[in-house]
Amino acid sequence: MNFQLGIEIPQLEPQIQHHHKIILSGSCFTEHMTGFMQRAKFQVMQNAHGIIFNPLSVCKSLLDVAEAKLYTADDLFFLNEYWHSWYHHSDFSDMNQQICLEKINQSIASQHAFLKQADYIIITLGSAFAYQHIEQSIFVSNNHRAPAVWFSKVLLDINEIKSALQNMQQKLISLHPQLKFIYTISPVRHVRDGVIENNRSKARLLEAVHAMPNSYYFPAYELVIDILRDYRFYDIDMVHPNYQATAFVWEKFLESCVNPSCFPLLKKLDQVFKAKNHRPKSTSSLAHQKFTREHHNLCLQLQGEYPYLDLLDEINTFAE
Repeated sequence: MNFQLGIEIPQLEPQIQHHHKIILSGSCFTEHMTGFMQRAKFQVMQNAHGIIFNPLSVCKSLLDVAEAKLYTADDLFFLNEYWHSWYHHSDFSDMNQQICLEKINQSIASQHAFLKQADYIIITLGSAFAYQHIEQSIFVSNNHRAPAVWFSKVLLDINEIKSALQNMQQKLISLHPQLKFIYTISPVRHVRDGVIENNRSKARLLEAVHAMPNSYYFPAYELVIDILRDYRFYDIDMVHPNYQATAFVWEKFLESCVNPSCFPLLKKLDQVFKAKNHRPKSTSSLAHQKFTREHHNLCLQLQGEYPYLDLLDEINTFAE
């Protein structure tokens, strides 16, 4: 008997390989996918402005990267002992204004350089709700625990989302014609907005991304919400998908978006990952020394065969 709905995911064309460079941007689900891609040694960079949920802020972040925007002291504000940017996650905030600016500008500069050579950009949208700073009339990426009365909560219009995404996509393609766009919707439930409101929000995001030309849609949202369906695939907060769920989404991503020629290499890289994280009973045993020597040689072999892989950390770990 079949106890699960099937889902047909179209194949991405052309499919991703290890020599490609990939930018990921958007919600916290982006970090899960980035983690799997980094473990598999794909060349990735994520979230130049930190975790961002609403589409307007995601577009702002990517346009900043494309234009290599340089933030200045005028772009920051001081609140609760820290300097912040309305367009950045609190990871960039700092008690020292200059350090805050350095973190912001270094992140944009490094992603700008990476973007010039990038082949794919994966955009994960989390919520169609956005917070508008009433006095400044801007949509913020993070409220940094500022008083709620400073903001107006807005459920973005579908056409507004479409327009922002289309403008961003056209701008990036005009600068980097080789870029291929992959859109997905985060399966994380924004229940603080309310269950009904969360569904309205996700529906608007789904409608908007499916209207994007020359792009590919990967159904991470549907895989968790419609295929897995069960709360056992969520963390204790019943909001965030757990490891089993994200691993399931990653498997489907491999099947639909990654070239099968990569699979033998992925198997070897998974072996290296597990070996690196192995905790032996004794590091001085002959068995362990043989184990590390074999994996050190494997890493050197893979690095020679695939020079675009970054195995330096693994090579140094096994060499020790």
